[in-house]
Formats: sequence, C-alpha cells, structure tokens
Amino acid sequence: MNPPVVAFEPFTEEHQAFRRVVREFAEKELAPHARAWDEAGEFPRALFPRFGELGLLGIRHDPAWGGSGLDYWYVVAYAEELVRSRSGGLGTGMLVQGEMATPIIGELGTDEQKREFLAPALRGERIAALAISEPDAGSDVAAIRTRARRVGAELVVSGAKTWISNGTRADFLTLAVRTGEDGYGGISLVTFPTDVAGFQVSRRIEKVGNLCSDTAQLFFDECRIPARFLLGEENAGFGYIMTGFQGERLVAAVTAVAGAQLLIEDAIQYGQERKAFGRPIGTFQAWRHRFADHMSRLEAARWLTYRACDLFARGQVALREISMAKLVACDLAQEIAYDAMQFHGGMGYVLESDVARAWRDLRLLPIAGGTSEIMRELVSRSAGM
Repeated sequence: MNPPVVAFEPFTEEHQAFRRVVREFAEKELAPHARAWDEAGEFPRALFPRFGELGLLGIRHDPAWGGSGLDYWYVVAYAEELVRSRSGGLGTGMLVQGEMATPIIGELGTDEQKREFLAPALRGERIAALAISEPDAGSDVAAIRTRARRVGAELVVSGAKTWISNGTRADFLTLAVRTGEDGYGGISLVTFPTDVAGFQVSRRIEKVGNLCSDTAQLFFDECRIPARFLLGEENAGFGYIMTGFQGERLVAAVTAVAGAQLLIEDAIQYGQERKAFGRPIGTFQAWRHRFADHMSRLEAARWLTYRACDLFARGQVALREISMAKLVACDLAQEIAYDAMQFHGGMGYVLESDVARAWRDLRLLPIAGGTSEIMRELVSRSAGM
C-alpha cells in the first residue's frame, strides 16, 4: 500500500507562534489607530523603533547586524498578519524598511555600509527608502536618468525620483543611479544619506489610498557622497534591482491574498449581523455563491503564491512563478474588495469603515513593483511568446 499523501505545510509551530505574536500586536496596538493615522496623513515615526524592538524589521537579516536570521516563511507570516493592522499605509512603510530597501545592503554592502545604514535601520532608528522610479521611468528601469559621476573619491548625484515610499522622512535611500552608458548596463546602486547638500523632497504625493504612508518626489542637485557608498559592482545595478523586485512582488502577492482573506472574514461576520427583508443578508444565495467563488479562487491564489514563496525561500529562480502569483493575487484582491464593499452597502462607502480603507489600499498592489500588465508580459515571455 502506498503511504498517505502528506499536504505541503510550510509553517512550523515556531512560525505559528511568531504569527500569533504579530497578530496580537497588529490587532491591539495598530488597528485601533488606523483611521486616525489616515486622517493625519502619517503614522508615528516612533513605530519604526517599536517594530525594530520586536525584531520585525530584520526577520531574515544577518544577526551580526541586528537581524534575526530566520527563514523566508517568517516573512510570509509577518506580511499576512500585518494586514490586520487595517492600515495599508503602515504596512507599506514597514515592508519597504525591512524587505525592500535594506536586503540589498545586507547582501552586497561593505561592513562600513552595514554599520552605518543597515544596523540602525533594523533597529528602526533610521528610516530607509528604495529610490528607483523616476518621472519618465517607472517599470522601464533601464530608462532611468538620475546620474552619478565620479569626481575624485566622491560620486556627484543629479536627477529626480518619484513614487518613493517613506520618501519624505527617509534618513537614507537605496538609490539607483546611472554611472555608465544608456540602457541596462550603466546602472548602479548606492546608499545615499538624505542630509547631504543639494538633496530635497520636491513634494509629497497625495494618493487615493495608503494615506498614512508618505510618498515623495525627490530632487538631487549636485549631491556629493563618498564613492565608497557604491553597493556591489559598478554598472551591475540592473541585475540587483531585478533580483530585488522578486522579493517586492512576492510580498505584494502575500499581502493581496491576506488582505482579501480578511475582507471575506469581515463580510461573513457582517452578513450574519445585518438583516434585509427579515433575514441575514449572508443567507441570500446570490451572495453566498459569489463568496463561494471568491473563497475558491483565493485558495488557488494562496497556493500559487506559496509555491512561489517556496522556490524563493530555497534560492531558486522563480521569475515566472512570482510574476504569476502577483498577477493572480493582486487582480483577484480587487474583485473581492469591490464585492466586499458592495456587500456592506452604504456602510462600505463611508470613510470610517475598514472595508473602504482596504478597498483604497489594496488598489495599489496591481500597480506597485510592476503593474499587472508587466506581469503578463513576463509570464508570456517565459513561455517563449
């Protein structure tokens, strides 16, 4: 007789214990303030050291620099539970800090760079931002124009960046610059402290959602930084950026699935409490069947995403799988958010409701880190089309 088939279970009891800690923190310390932070247009800076104290900014970073050295499934659990803060803006700020702006420093940085930038970022003492997109170069990274030219032992940076999360209050940037020829081969990454002369925040960008996450347009006018702030090899930045995008896109897919799951949970509870025509609205077949479809498709998206996470966690090339996961999960989350708002009726349309905030915040996911259209292009190319 063949042995029984054991389902793939990525989370150990240690992962689940960590998950419970993050969920309690999100529900008790963060969620009650989500509306107020949106109204203020900012969450408190003090939350960065609070997250650092809990070890949430350095989950998979080297313990030598203040990280926890844990595996990627802890990051997945963290991202899934962070949505229970009910604040996409807060989630954006913290995930940029721990999972987008700093991993490349941990991988390529010198000890000096790690000491100056990485270690204080993992403690939450210095705020980090990832600065790649420009007014004329979003998904087309090869088109960036911000330039860094060598002058002696310095790099002189001039140009502009936009759509930079944490940008208005970042203490340093992981910055993409052009150091060589046009196209893919002339891009480098540098660590860039924002207190240098010639740097300024041009404006804060007002957005539809993620209202408490600051998003900035940045300007660089002959800013001088030490050439030793170069990350990795000069002119090899495009490859580093593409590798970094995989983690960013995977976090987006995980967040989309978890956010949609929470919307369904909220809708089920609301459907038991709210009555119409003498019975709970959740008992009407039209809605029961619609949410049955959503739950079924969401479970498929979850396991597609977990498959990509598994490949990524094991260090395997997963461009196709990650692109598929981001495409499917982020687009599906839009449909579920729409129906969750519709299901709540008038209450779903008021600013004070969690479902309205989720509808606004989740809308970013099919755009940031590579649009759904770009994901379709990557998937089709992987099939030789």
